[in-house]
Amino acid sequence: MSELGADLPRVRLAQLPTPVQDLPRLSTLLGRRVRIKRDDQTGLALGGNKTRKLELLLADAQTAGARTLVTGGAPQSNHCRQTAAAAAWAGLRCVLVLGGAPRPGGVGNLLLDNLLGAELVWAGDRSRDEALATTVAREVAAGHRPYLIPYGGSSPVGAAAYALALEELLAQGERPDVILFASSSGGTHAGLALGARALGFGGRIYGISIDQPAPALRQLVAELATQTAEYLGLPVTLGEQDIIVDDRFLGDGYGVMGSAERDAILLFARSEGLLLDPVYTGRAAAALIALARSGELAADKSLLFWHTGGAPALWAYSDDLIREL
Repeated sequence: MSELGADLPRVRLAQLPTPVQDLPRLSTLLGRRVRIKRDDQTGLALGGNKTRKLELLLADAQTAGARTLVTGGAPQSNHCRQTAAAAAWAGLRCVLVLGGAPRPGGVGNLLLDNLLGAELVWAGDRSRDEALATTVAREVAAGHRPYLIPYGGSSPVGAAAYALALEELLAQGERPDVILFASSSGGTHAGLALGARALGFGGRIYGISIDQPAPALRQLVAELATQTAEYLGLPVTLGEQDIIVDDRFLGDGYGVMGSAERDAILLFARSEGLLLDPVYTGRAAAALIALARSGELAADKSLLFWHTGGAPALWAYSDDLIREL
């Protein structure tokens, strides 16, 4: 059991440790060595980073006597898909609150949500927060004993999983100068930043913002990292100055696949046989490519790309991708 999380309630959902491997052809193309941490291979319903968080969140829900998991996200949310799988594995109900209106002929994560037996609630004109609150109240009234998981599993409980993940990486003998990854709801980012501080890891924890301006995301991650430290009983406080966020790659907004994301998806697929998603890892990989080619990430510094999963969302963007092939 992990030194940082030895006393944490935990349900074993993920195939851990996830592998770290070289990307030799991509490295040649970029003129610098790149390695990858394969959290797309965590194993639960096609994997992804949320499975680590759900190990702790599901255990917390079971301790609280919950019979239903409730969470929310975008229609192609990887977090929602993995939450539905965790609920099915544990024999719990699952209710997913999704933004917007129902979409006919669901593909990608929507298809998997349905296969996994989740009930879908569409927010429509309401904010997702309002729709989530209404849904939780409905579940309470029905006696379903809901446990609310925030967007992305990004609570102190969920974020703690990525402090443990940083410890896992160090136990694999990896100490890269830069760890680069997609950052949105902040849980993965907060956990990695906290783990780095708690374990004396001196590399840069480099978050590529998917949807927020840097000041807002830095504040979110710093606050969540400090709350997570308190949850873990660590005497650590992180400020905004301790959090690296790069918001230069927001493109045309959340969920909009542009040429940079499309090119990154094709480059990773055709050079290494690796599948990225259009929303998160595709955008983070586009940033990695641009930063490596510009020399901003110096070639003498070791670089690790943390693959957070999400490939099922590719099917929702298949028409746009096929037009470019």
